[in-house]
Amino acid sequence: MKKNYVQLQKWFIAFCSILTMPLSLLAQKPSVYPINWWVGMQHHQIQLLIKSGVPDSINLNQIQIDYPGVKLLKVHGLDNKTYVAVDIDITAAAKPGIVPIIFWAGNSKQTIQWPLYERRQGNGTQFAQGVNSGDFIYLIMPDRFSNGDPSNDRVPGMLDQSLNRDSIYLRHGGDFKGIINHLDYLQKLGVTALWLTPVIENDEPNRTEHGYSFTNHYKIEPRLGGESMYLELSNELHKRGMKLIQDAVYNHVGSKNIFFLDPPTHDWFHRWPTFTQTSYKDQPLYDPYASAIDKKITSDGWFTQKMPDLNQNNPYVANFLIQHAIWSVEKFGIDGWRIDTYIYNDLDFMNRCNAALEKEYPKITMFGETWVHGVSSQAYFVDNKINIPFKSNLQGATDFQLLFDGILPAVNQPFGWTEGVNRLYSTLAKDFLYTNPMRNVIFLDNHDLSRFFSEVKEDVDKQKMGIAWLLTSRGIPQMYYGTEVLMKGFSNPDGWVRLDFPGGWAGDKKNAFTGEGLNKDELSVQAYTKKLANFRKNSPALTHGKLMQYVPKDGVYVYFRYTDNQTIMCVMNTNEKEHQISWSSFAERTSGFRKGLNVMNDAEVGQDFSVPAKTLMIIELKK
Repeated sequence: MKKNYVQLQKWFIAFCSILTMPLSLLAQKPSVYPINWWVGMQHHQIQLLIKSGVPDSINLNQIQIDYPGVKLLKVHGLDNKTYVAVDIDITAAAKPGIVPIIFWAGNSKQTIQWPLYERRQGNGTQFAQGVNSGDFIYLIMPDRFSNGDPSNDRVPGMLDQSLNRDSIYLRHGGDFKGIINHLDYLQKLGVTALWLTPVIENDEPNRTEHGYSFTNHYKIEPRLGGESMYLELSNELHKRGMKLIQDAVYNHVGSKNIFFLDPPTHDWFHRWPTFTQTSYKDQPLYDPYASAIDKKITSDGWFTQKMPDLNQNNPYVANFLIQHAIWSVEKFGIDGWRIDTYIYNDLDFMNRCNAALEKEYPKITMFGETWVHGVSSQAYFVDNKINIPFKSNLQGATDFQLLFDGILPAVNQPFGWTEGVNRLYSTLAKDFLYTNPMRNVIFLDNHDLSRFFSEVKEDVDKQKMGIAWLLTSRGIPQMYYGTEVLMKGFSNPDGWVRLDFPGGWAGDKKNAFTGEGLNKDELSVQAYTKKLANFRKNSPALTHGKLMQYVPKDGVYVYFRYTDNQTIMCVMNTNEKEHQISWSSFAERTSGFRKGLNVMNDAEVGQDFSVPAKTLMIIELKK
């Protein structure tokens, strides 16, 4: 009797331990990444990362893939025995269908039904078209633009259940549906491409509004509307002839990422004896005198304590990231790729990743966040003309130099030999370092920086001058949501530059979509942006023309955008008083023309004219 009692007690303890066991250790469905693929891809040899649904080791000798045209090439055992990496070849003979993947973990036979789809049609014409200098990019943080579907504001089971528009750090409820509802507004504004801050799942306990802490690469954030609504947004944009840019984060993930909680290998992430943050210094990456430890800290240090740094030198990590990038473009019809924290990635890995995307999608374009100081520093990270050992293949950069050493000092500093608008002129003069500076993305502000309107001390004339420069200078212009209606805020802390777009929520007293409640200055700048952006859209000189600039004099900077068939003269007067201009000073570009037309008010402009204070006058020359 005592023996039976003891045995019963053991069974009871075992049963209770099962009840209290973490869910992650109980039997679950097995998983595989990528979650599907397509026939007829250039990238047809892929690596499947398979995770068992039970906490037992996967038997490496009992993996079966029996599907016509799909060959199993190699099986890789990983440190974490509940994972396995399997190389396969999807040959030209393969047809769309469901590929059964069968394996054993312990005594458990597991089956994954892995979809193989027909490719998306229109590579380079209907998607993966790339963005270029003919485009006008509008940057949106989806949580802060418009709430089109309140039913997804909170999703049961997700860690962050916050919803409070009175807090700059909590979720506000904006989503894909809200963006779709206002595509007509954006198109009428002159926008041709949308860049959204990351849309991948961020199942973190807090600060999930920005999207830069991925927890599962293959899930679209459900509070934005999930996969179905992201596809709908892509389709709606393409119906309008507009484009979609996805924000890629290769450098890090969130602390609740599925692979950080249960890593496939011990070196999936960069590990340090104690927490080590990146120095945020770019110099060690190209400094000929740099120490190895400084370079390592820059590249391998964590971005923040809550953002583990991915080890892209691990071949399984590299394959996972590259395949996810290709998967995203094919799945959602992405046209362009913005790459977050570019300089902190392993740069050799980035070259491989960029090349893989370009091979699959020849017209796709990529620009990287290069938050550095100095044109030579920025040029190092993109395709350049510099004779150096490492050569980047990144097409373009977010051109911080034309912001920090360009338009901001041009409108804010008094004119001097190296100050004021001379800094803008001098920065552009260094474009000889780039292979193609027209691929750089120029901007006035973004989700990490103080609003331009605040930087110019809420001077409406300077705001218009900045917008005029943005839409007439070389490169691809990008406007941050709300710049056209004078949204303001300083970036310390960053939440103040991520406020809600007026009119994006029911009951908003001010509505920028309809104009209701906007003051005269907000309406004026909105109309100014709309007129110039739409003129630009149909202007060969402003979209694809050459640039010629003249040495600034007395705070006045003159530059021309021109083709064989159109010439645009731009005169930036940064002074507090008007300034007289004569065509004769710019005969190289004005010769042969009789008069000009002011683009913004359609008034005729003679060969001698005055430019008002704090104005960038845009003149189309006529014969």
